[in-house]
Amino acid sequence: MQKVTLYSRSVRSRAPTGGDANPPPETPPPAAKRRMPGAAFVVRHERALWIAGVVLLIGAFLLARPLLESRHHELTQEDIDAAVLHTLDTKTLPSVYAKAFDTVRPSVVRVKNMTYDQDEDGDRDRGSGTGVVIVDNGTILTNLHVVAGAKRVTVEFFDGLVSEASVIAIQSENDLAVLKAKTLPDDLAPATLRSTTDLSIGDHVVAVGFPFGIGPSASAGIVSGLKREYRSREGKRILTNLIQFDAAANPGNSGGPLVTAEGEVVGIVTGILNPTPQNVFIGIGFAVPIENAAAAAGLSPF
Repeated sequence: MQKVTLYSRSVRSRAPTGGDANPPPETPPPAAKRRMPGAAFVVRHERALWIAGVVLLIGAFLLARPLLESRHHELTQEDIDAAVLHTLDTKTLPSVYAKAFDTVRPSVVRVKNMTYDQDEDGDRDRGSGTGVVIVDNGTILTNLHVVAGAKRVTVEFFDGLVSEASVIAIQSENDLAVLKAKTLPDDLAPATLRSTTDLSIGDHVVAVGFPFGIGPSASAGIVSGLKREYRSREGKRILTNLIQFDAAANPGNSGGPLVTAEGEVVGIVTGILNPTPQNVFIGIGFAVPIENAAAAAGLSPF
């Protein structure tokens, strides 16, 4: 029986005909591609990872949605009213009078009328009143009757500094005097003056001064009248165009500021009305409008 010849598919290299008898080196197989660490995990769990990512995106959107909606929420009157009521319920607010006093306090001074006493071989306090700083160079407004007849005038500032002062101007028809202090505190603050053109009966006011030498003291009330006339107890002087108020004022308040609820000076306290022999307050006080007082100091602030 004839045998079928089998052929091999491999190609046998032929030996060189000459030279080196060693066969040529075989070409190494290509290196396998390297995979990143964790790549196998990603491939195995690709579907689960996609689902987890979608879930995270949905969760982030749901969390951010209220914030995005709040940006487009318009503030209503009900929101404002609720916020105000919450503040009133949870916070203790200072009174308007306390704020007025705190505002003007650094500008208020105690004025002393001093004279020489031979018996005591020194100066004697003939009386005291109040003044208010209106210019930071030490210009002070007070009443003329506070410093009348003084041999020497001293003023005591809010920080306790005591200074000599001189009378640089008077306006007798309005019972006003202008003082100039010789020594000043480093942080002297003048008061803010406000026109009385928009002052109305019923407006809140505060009188600040040193009644009976006690102070600084504050008393609160309202404007009781405008353009009033006042005659002194002795009948020697008549003042006109006055502000009438019911904040308590007594001897020692003279020359002090009458201020608004914002602490702005609208007048200089000048007198009280009491038909009895006692020189104490019974409900009616008077102040010179600040326009007149500023004019005495050569100022036209309005």
